[in-house]
Amino acid sequence: MRWTRRLRGAATAAAAAALLGGALAVPSAQAAAAHDGPLTDLVNPFIGTENEGNTYPGAAVPFGMVQFSPDTGHNVGYDHSDDRIRGFSLVHLSGVGCGLGGDLPVLPTTGEVTQTDYASYAARFSHDDESASPGYYRVGLDSGIEAELSATGRTGVQRYTFPATDKANVLLNAGQSLHRSVRTEVEVLDSRTVRTAITGSGFCQDTEPYTLYTVTRFDRPFTSYGTWNGDTVTAGSESSTAEGGRNGAYLRFDTTKDRTVEATTALSYVDARGASLNLRAEGGRSFDTVRRAARRAWEDRLDDVRVKGGDETLRRTFYSSLYRSFLAPNVGSDVDGRYTGWDQKIHRAKGFTYYQNWSLWDTYRTQSQLLALLAPREARDMAISVIRIDEESGWLPKWGYGTVETNIMTGDPVTPFLTNAYQQGLLKGYEERAYRALRKNADGVPPAGSPAVGREANEEYLAEGFAPYVKGRPHAKPGDSDYDHGASATLEYALSDAMLAEMARDLGHDADAARYARRAQNYRTVFDASTGFFRARDASGAFTGPADPAQSEGFHEGTSWQYQWLVPQDLPGMVDLIGGEDAANARLDSFFAYDRLLADPAGTAREVWVNGPYDYYNADKYNPQNEPDLIAPYTYLSTGQPWKTTDVVHAALTLFTDTPTGMTGNDDLGTMSAWNVLSSIGIFPIQPGYDTWGLSTPVFDRVDIALDRRYYPRGALTVTAPGTSDDSRYVQSARVDGKTYGRTYVTTGDLRGMRSLSFTVGDEPSAWGTGADAAPPALNPTGGK
Repeated sequence: MRWTRRLRGAATAAAAAALLGGALAVPSAQAAAAHDGPLTDLVNPFIGTENEGNTYPGAAVPFGMVQFSPDTGHNVGYDHSDDRIRGFSLVHLSGVGCGLGGDLPVLPTTGEVTQTDYASYAARFSHDDESASPGYYRVGLDSGIEAELSATGRTGVQRYTFPATDKANVLLNAGQSLHRSVRTEVEVLDSRTVRTAITGSGFCQDTEPYTLYTVTRFDRPFTSYGTWNGDTVTAGSESSTAEGGRNGAYLRFDTTKDRTVEATTALSYVDARGASLNLRAEGGRSFDTVRRAARRAWEDRLDDVRVKGGDETLRRTFYSSLYRSFLAPNVGSDVDGRYTGWDQKIHRAKGFTYYQNWSLWDTYRTQSQLLALLAPREARDMAISVIRIDEESGWLPKWGYGTVETNIMTGDPVTPFLTNAYQQGLLKGYEERAYRALRKNADGVPPAGSPAVGREANEEYLAEGFAPYVKGRPHAKPGDSDYDHGASATLEYALSDAMLAEMARDLGHDADAARYARRAQNYRTVFDASTGFFRARDASGAFTGPADPAQSEGFHEGTSWQYQWLVPQDLPGMVDLIGGEDAANARLDSFFAYDRLLADPAGTAREVWVNGPYDYYNADKYNPQNEPDLIAPYTYLSTGQPWKTTDVVHAALTLFTDTPTGMTGNDDLGTMSAWNVLSSIGIFPIQPGYDTWGLSTPVFDRVDIALDRRYYPRGALTVTAPGTSDDSRYVQSARVDGKTYGRTYVTTGDLRGMRSLSFTVGDEPSAWGTGADAAPPALNPTGGK
């Protein structure tokens, strides 16, 4: 549950809930306890908009269908280094690495409409006349037009203030997006309303097409209108259809007296009727009303975590990361519950909200756990949505966008995603349905007629214990292939097997549990004793590629150095393989450049660890910008030197800054942001897909976390570390509810029962967390026997 609220009247709350497409709780009376003002004031939406963080600064509500944001020409939408806006489009995903979304870019202009390519009619702007906050974006264009954006759950709301003119235009560009447009339709329905249908395809590679329907309603009639198709602009035309080309409509207003034009655009992934229903339910309010409701929704979300201590910059980077963690997944069902399933048929969600957009290879390591902790009701619906994908399309997703599978990334990320939901208590009533889907996924391969690739190399993995690296193998389906990354796919399959084994055991499927636990040891099949590192194997079983682990092949976005610790199910076994704790600590120290880190933490992070936003290969050092290494700093918890986890984590946290370049790598739908939030609190999911949380020193003196009592009976957790700082960051002792605590981890069960976790910190490492039973236990270290 949230903190006790300062209610502002049932009518206000009900109206705000309608705008956001769901229940809304108003801000806490105690929200200012750790900050002298709204927590939304601490959020900087421009963080990550430069140097390939790939975030967006525009308007959205938590998990909303709409992300109304400017596009400047960058392949994912907005780049802070650009100075021209092509349009304000309705769909964006925070931090993705390839062009996706950007549907229906809208731009206000003046004068005659002569250009139909948004790269040509783009408007210049200056960052000096631009601002953003949660749920709101504004910019002054060089044309003299002010543009403002806000959003509800399923609509984007815009307000344009024009110069005095009788030729004020709003351009609705249906034919240009960040992806590849396949077919577009635009239709002027009446003097205030325009409808579009946009069918698009592509994310990194071509995918199955999806269709987005929109209805835009203006607050007053336009004086004239027209459409364009290709280069041809036709005044008075009411409709236009294009197969992959430029296509759109313009609406003209007289602003000589009334200079403001407002409009609301509703989306639906189902049909035009769905867009109209969404508009009817969430539209019809003024821009300022929508903006206030969006701000209240964000204040309520941010208020679930209240911090004390640290400087203003630290708090701003923290709350900005918390904000981005709630941007996805996104509502996919309309107000009537209908949604388009992955079988491309229309279904209805009953008793839950259907969600979409699944960057699972990224989010299963951090963001899904954070949502389970802070937004369990939504996280439950998200897990149910993934189960429904299997039941409707025949297979679980890997990387899903909207209504289609993209098959981007490799391994088996959906298994730890769903087993995490199970371990966090989110699948009550769905346990066996989830297990059946996971068992099918773990033991098979999707048929040729399915768009999904699933565990593509499963036949070889089940027979030989490893996924082969087959260089240059043609892709059978669009997307990535596990055969291109056989070594890392093996490690990810084994991790998933371990997590599924635990779920199977809990549900009484003992034979399955033993079988999956044995398979969880398959990480050993790609360990090359001659090099002491993981290494790809070809179809014959021979190790292949360069023996140098920094030059290794067959690892997805990384090297053998960077994947060496991706064995969270059995770190003791991995440590034994490389020669024991002393050898493991020596290798960890080299990996993190530990001696240099002690002398210059921030410099080491920026000059040694980070090479470039997409520089994944040919490295023997930690890469804090990408997912394979997210758990790596916590390995020291299992090698008897937990203080080094704090050293590494606190150094990595310096990469998050309150600037457009302040995101370390792509945010990947909140993945890196969630890493920042969890690591700053000092509780991190070190066995993704299970219920183990590693402990490290928080960066704040105090963190108060509001928890939903249906999942966490205590309703709140307080984490304290008085005096924590760069100079005093080492845990000397820890206490849980006042009792001495010597372990370096807690379980979800512990979190449900505790009220407080208290650290005493000092300026030198201590013996805390070094006892024989202090380290996180392995899962099935002997293969389940």
